Order: sequence, then C-alpha cells, then structure tokens
Amino acid sequence: MGAWSYQHRKAFAHAVGRLLHQPLGTLLSALVVGIALALPAGGFVLVDNVASLARGVTGSPEISLYLSLDATDADVAEVESRLRKQDDLSGVQFVPRDIALKQLADNGLADVLEGLERNPLPHAFIVTPRQEDPALFEQLHQTFTAWPKVDHVQLDAAWVQRMHSLLALVELGVSLLAVLLGAALVIITFNTIRLQILTQRAEIDVTRLLGATDAFIRRPFYWLGCLQGLLGGLVAWTIVTASISLLRGSVEALAQAYGAVFALNGPNPTQVAGLLVVAIALGWLGTALSVRRHLRESE
Repeated sequence: MGAWSYQHRKAFAHAVGRLLHQPLGTLLSALVVGIALALPAGGFVLVDNVASLARGVTGSPEISLYLSLDATDADVAEVESRLRKQDDLSGVQFVPRDIALKQLADNGLADVLEGLERNPLPHAFIVTPRQEDPALFEQLHQTFTAWPKVDHVQLDAAWVQRMHSLLALVELGVSLLAVLLGAALVIITFNTIRLQILTQRAEIDVTRLLGATDAFIRRPFYWLGCLQGLLGGLVAWTIVTASISLLRGSVEALAQAYGAVFALNGPNPTQVAGLLVVAIALGWLGTALSVRRHLRESE
C-alpha cells in the first residue's frame, strides 16, 4: 500500500511538472475545456433560475375547494381541520361567502348583485401544495373531492403541466448539448495526451527497457488528464459565476417590471462539485482511450 501511494505521488508530481513546464499550453487547454463545459453548466443553472422566475411571476399554483351552499359552520370547521392535517400542503386560506360577495361588488358588479335575493356564492378554501408535481395535484384533487360538503375542486394543474413540460424540454436540450460537448472534450483530451506520448516516446522506450510496467507508464498520463479536466472545470465554474454576476442586475430589473421579487442565483456547492467531477471524469476517459491505444501501437 505504501509503494502504491508513493508511485501515485510521484506520478502526480510528474504531471504537475508537465503542466507547469508548458504554462501557455496548459492555459489554452484549460480555456478550451472550460468554455465547452461552461455552456451546458450555465444552461442547467439557468433552467433552475427560470423555474424560480416562473413561479415568482405567475405565482404558486393553488387548489380551490368550494363547499356546498348548505354547508354549516361545523362543516367548515371540519374541512379546515382536515386541511390543516395535510402534510403536503404549505398554506390554507379560508374565504367566507360574504367576503367573496363583497370582493365581487368591489370589482364593479355591485349593481348586478343587488338584484339577488340571497348570496349565491359558497364558502371556499384556497390551498397551496408544497410541491408542484402534477401527480400530487391529481392525488389531492381525488382526496378533496371525496370529502363531505365539498361540492367542487378546482386546481391549476394545466399551468403546472405546461411549466413542467417547458422545463423538461429545455433540460432535454441542455442535456443533449452536454453530451455532444462531453464527447468533444474526450476527443480533445485524446489528442492532447497523444501528443504528450509522441514527445515522450524515447523516454517510454527507455523505461520499458528498465522493466517498467504498463501501469507505471500510464499513471502519469492519467494524472495529467485528470488535472487538465480539473483545471477546465474550475475555468467553467469561473465563467458561469462571472456570467451570472453580469446578468443579475438586468434579470432583477426585468422581474421587478412584472411585479416579482427575484434574484438570479449562481451554481450551488452541489452543482459545482458535480461540474468538477464530470470534468475530471471526461479528462480521465480521454486519457485512458489515448494511452491504451498509443502505448499498444508503440509496442
């Protein structure tokens, strides 16, 4: 175990030395990888922000429960008690029939309502689910419809389905872009390591004559590819964060124009960690393909 750790430390130091020995080439490779990774990474961050912006502009989807006209105060209390016990609801608002009638009158229908003998509006509850999953809305619709004295249940499922469909389409497009750019990065790493192998062909031949194994020869190249991927991931993180900072002011002004309070957020720690892991994995994959092929040819 100590020998294995020592060999990896030596290979890591050798790879770092290679990168520092060619600062311009290292910088250009990191920029190429970073720009390619910044496109899908920024796309996923913007999708999350667009989802938050859509909720801020349009409002959270709600479910309206209309009670029967003959519902008594005891019936209202029973329905409210059941709603308060629902763990998947984040808000419950009761709208008495008298308040609803007054709101209609304030909206310019006072002349029409004066001719009515009695209040035709029922008591109502407006509830807000904790999640915006269309399946949850349908489940709550079936639950509320089965309750006594609940005459009608109206939900914003259409709005939720449209928003989820649009976001799913955007996420699919960003995912396809990520796959294509990931394949391009593997090809770039493949060619970069290939050039490194060609420049060290004589050194590789000498180490083989001295009894070096293929694992020993491959190890520095693996570290080199992983470090190049890591540097590219850091560049991508910097690009996305800087872009979000530049766009934050304009996006917040646009949200305020629609009466919404919204702040454009950059990548969270989980997204940053995922970006770096993907970058390192792509660098390792391109390196593994290049090293195995060209070392086999050199044999």
